[in-house]
Amino acid sequence: MRRRHALSLLPISLLLSLPAWAAPTESERFHQWLDAQWELTLQRQPVLATALGDPRYNDRLVDTTTAAYRAQARRELLQTLKQLAGFDPAKLAPKDRVSYSILKLDLEQSLAGERFPDWMQPISQIGGLPSFLAQMGSGQSIQPFKTTKDYDDWLKRLALAVPVLDGTVANMRAGLKAGVTQPRAVMEKVLPQLQALAVSDPEQSLFWGPIKSFPDAVPAADRERITAAMRQLLSTRVLPAYARLLAFVRDDYMPQARKTTAWSALPDGKAWYAHRVQQSTTLKLSPDQIHEIGLKEVARILGEMEGVRKQVGFPGDLKAFFKHLQDDPKFYYTKPEDLLAGYRELQKKINGLTPKLFDIQPKADYEVREVEAFRAESAAGASYQSPSSDGSRPGVFYVNTFNLKAQPIFGMETLSLHEASPGHHFQIAIAQEDKDLPKFRRFGSSYTAYVEGWALYAESLGKELGLFTDPYQWYGRLSDEQLRAMRLVVDTGLHHKGWTREQAIRYMLDNSSMAESDVVSEVERYIVWPGQALGYKIGQLEITKLRAEAEAALGAKFDVKGFHRVVLTAGQVPLPVLRELVQDWVAARKAG
Repeated sequence: MRRRHALSLLPISLLLSLPAWAAPTESERFHQWLDAQWELTLQRQPVLATALGDPRYNDRLVDTTTAAYRAQARRELLQTLKQLAGFDPAKLAPKDRVSYSILKLDLEQSLAGERFPDWMQPISQIGGLPSFLAQMGSGQSIQPFKTTKDYDDWLKRLALAVPVLDGTVANMRAGLKAGVTQPRAVMEKVLPQLQALAVSDPEQSLFWGPIKSFPDAVPAADRERITAAMRQLLSTRVLPAYARLLAFVRDDYMPQARKTTAWSALPDGKAWYAHRVQQSTTLKLSPDQIHEIGLKEVARILGEMEGVRKQVGFPGDLKAFFKHLQDDPKFYYTKPEDLLAGYRELQKKINGLTPKLFDIQPKADYEVREVEAFRAESAAGASYQSPSSDGSRPGVFYVNTFNLKAQPIFGMETLSLHEASPGHHFQIAIAQEDKDLPKFRRFGSSYTAYVEGWALYAESLGKELGLFTDPYQWYGRLSDEQLRAMRLVVDTGLHHKGWTREQAIRYMLDNSSMAESDVVSEVERYIVWPGQALGYKIGQLEITKLRAEAEAALGAKFDVKGFHRVVLTAGQVPLPVLRELVQDWVAARKAG
């Protein structure tokens, strides 16, 4: 018997009383489209999915080194822009109009950036696929190694990395022909990294880590099969690919790498640098304006440092005080484990203090971890890795113990506030956990001025939280703020005003107590990552300004916890959008 539709069995009178099916609203259509776009993003960027704790694509790796990939990426970008234009912002809910504006800006900036051949510079001393792949394969990063399937997924993904490593060589070779290379001074730091990875014995490789420590969930028979497969893959394909990359960098690339450091020295370099400045700051500031802001901030902070020198009764001048802070052993640990233990104690202390200024905090916690040895020499002093979106993997506060003289005890409270709570850990984890935000704002590419601006602003909350009671710890706060102020001067100096590497190093040594090894690492980071370092101080200045304006406008109605909630629940936004959100909050508080 043919099945009749259920509605046809209802009385006519009841059918007439049923409401017509409502067409989806513009916001509902927009959310459906955003969800579909995010799923496409994860398929196109499977490593991002892994980082977020989504295991569906753990066996995939996209080869981004080919011309075919770049052409396809451009087609997809243009198609997404066209689809976005099909929505009417006026018909969207207010929160959705914010998402519309952010996504439109993201896509337009990506399209504008295609003018510049970033793909010709795929590696540097601060990163690239070769080093990131080794981090994943070590078993101490985002790639899971808990089950047999996890190991099998990694074997598939690692095999896919071989053509990507060879494609990296091909793109660097194209860069040599086009005159788009990294400076030789920084590529010298890449060689020891590659040498540590391009070993001949699989068991001496960083990739052997998960084989050394199989979890109980992997049966003995699987362990034997996986070990043999990993040995074969490493010895015949992966490690030879690293050896080819090392030989190319050492023998071909290094002799032809450019001697200049300025990004403006590259073809179309001035426009390229201006694009990066805009991306980093999200404000309409010229390199000259940023340089001047930096000079003024450096001078102001030096004055506050002088105040600390007087407070502690140091008899010499400020330069002598800097040297004292560098040389006196009481300001430094002698054992890495003591430094790490100190940060773990701070974690407990600060976690107990944050409720003073926050009525929101992430569900996920973070752990303190040492930077891996193979990348420690040229890695930053500290960094943060976000947790998985489901909280199964905590965030990681990485501490670099390579040079303990670059990790002064007086800087520990400040660094913890910045990298962990309430800095990066709060901002990134809270956004990831906020299911009311579209996924591209929870997990997507970050706005440096917002993300790093928040972390630097978080440092300034130390006294309000009850930290910085020791004047030396307060000096540590000033020292870190001085680093971010000097970045405004040095980054624009290097890439816009023609400063040399040595001139930049000298400027930072003259205006801070930073260890020379740390200064060199910082300057070389700015050389290969132009503009990025500008977002920190520019973002912090804007967030601080927004708070001051809100306090002035609201008076007794100002609520610092409410202000922090507005900023932290914005998702990742350009600074002009953050300003609009804060102003809306102020208007609502006034009206209430």
